[in-house]
Amino acid sequence: MEEEKGLKKEKKNIPVLPWMRNPIDITTFDQCSLELLPYINPRLVAVLKNMSITSLFPVQLAVWQETIGPGSFERDLCINSPTGSGKTLAYALPIVQMLSTRSVKCLRALVVLPTRDLALQVKEVFSALAPAVGLSVGLAVGQSSISDEISELIKKPNVEYGICYDPEEFSYELQSAVDILVATPGRLMDHINNTDGFTLEHLSYLVVDETDRLLREAYQSWLPTVIQLTSSSVDGNFPSAADLLPCTYGSLKTIRRVGTERGFKGKAYPRLAKMVLSATLTQDPSKLAQLDLHHPLLMTTGERRYKLPEELKSFKVLCQSKLKPLYLVSLLQSLQGEKSIVFTSSVESTHRLCTLLKFFDNLQIEFKEYSRLQRQSVRSKTLRAFRSGQVQVLISSDAMTRGMDVEGVRNVINYDMPAYIKTFIHRAGRTARAGLSGCCFTLMHKDEVKRFKKMLQKADCSSCPTYSASSEVIESLRSVYTSDLDVSCSRWRFIKKTNPICGIVKTGLAMKVHCPNLSILRYNVRKILVYKHPGNVSRDAFYLVGMKILNGWDPSLLVKIEKTGDSHLEL
Repeated sequence: MEEEKGLKKEKKNIPVLPWMRNPIDITTFDQCSLELLPYINPRLVAVLKNMSITSLFPVQLAVWQETIGPGSFERDLCINSPTGSGKTLAYALPIVQMLSTRSVKCLRALVVLPTRDLALQVKEVFSALAPAVGLSVGLAVGQSSISDEISELIKKPNVEYGICYDPEEFSYELQSAVDILVATPGRLMDHINNTDGFTLEHLSYLVVDETDRLLREAYQSWLPTVIQLTSSSVDGNFPSAADLLPCTYGSLKTIRRVGTERGFKGKAYPRLAKMVLSATLTQDPSKLAQLDLHHPLLMTTGERRYKLPEELKSFKVLCQSKLKPLYLVSLLQSLQGEKSIVFTSSVESTHRLCTLLKFFDNLQIEFKEYSRLQRQSVRSKTLRAFRSGQVQVLISSDAMTRGMDVEGVRNVINYDMPAYIKTFIHRAGRTARAGLSGCCFTLMHKDEVKRFKKMLQKADCSSCPTYSASSEVIESLRSVYTSDLDVSCSRWRFIKKTNPICGIVKTGLAMKVHCPNLSILRYNVRKILVYKHPGNVSRDAFYLVGMKILNGWDPSLLVKIEKTGDSHLEL
């Protein structure tokens, strides 16, 4: 009976689109030594060996054969492969190989990713490969000012001062300074709409990484815009008279005609070749239609849509909801400082958990907070410390789930159980990468076990043993935890009574753990800040300071403003 039910579920999961019914199974490919890889540039082999890469993983070999090998990139590729399988190098290597023979520099490859951190990581991979064959890589993620990005992406012609140029003979033309651009959708649209000289006219390759997330949100309609700008530049089968006019000196023009040959009827040719990738690739026809794929080819690992890394071991940790922090501390102590990532359900939960862990002075583990509300510089600094081993535990919201690759992560801990199998797969995929082993622990109440097992069945994961925490350890932690909270509560009541503003702010700093509804806390802060000094200080200044302090700023800033009445301090 159970087997029949399983078959029925499999039938329900059969892809709707015809081209998804006969995918290429990546698992049929074996690892391939670089010396046996056909057509690869010797300079790229040398670079890869310097990166300690001597062979390609199955997904990388499969993509190479469909792009550089016999496939010759005649079809757009949809790659559904588990996290940590090597998807970034799978598309970076063929693109660099194909562009290595280019003679004129212009923007020919665009890689779009949903987050800054992931874009920075992908850019590092391209930057390691591209210079070996004379290619330049740009980054557009909003990490620096847009003027700084423009100076890196656009090259202005050399003009000697004091010389008069004939405007009929000289054209002040802006040119691309990069061959490959790694971007987030928002900043990409900023350059498309506002940057002089930025053009996608010559674009040959488009990579959409973490496709399901990029298709789920509009991101200023970046995808329709890119496809429209790279579609046919003429309406007929032949270029118009304007296109046949001689171009200005030094200019470059890519003419895309509407193809009539087989497979290109009504479409632009030369076409824009696309690669879309995800560990949880969508099967929704309406979403995939947005990509305007050309004879798409699906590459996946086995029949299951969702798949966990092969070397991953999953465990469930049963605990009482009120004592969940204690079970986490006990688990972290048992892991003995192994590099781990703790995932929570929200940014607020991340901050509350970090605040709570500071109560445990004897934890002897360096941990840091990592969330999307932090400034990029703070996140980058935290990530560097985590990579180097200065920080052993990273407490993160789902900002860390997608594609981030940190070497040596041994454990993933779901402090809050994910609601969807997609989220679980992306979280668990931060460990057991590139064939290495790893563990995933999920904290849950006994009432959540049934739903958790049902969720794992979608990824064909039937083995998830229970990890038992020592009751003696939990009780010892409980006494420390309770006493620290009592001291904090007493201190808060005294401060609140003597100084309402500092009291309510320190409530936000020290007692966020006890305030699940953060909006109520913010309302109280605003009420006190606005009515404390209605005539002396700007209401907006107090409100902004209160909000920033609630997000982790130093309370002394508010004390200083309260004493001086100065509303013009830097916020």
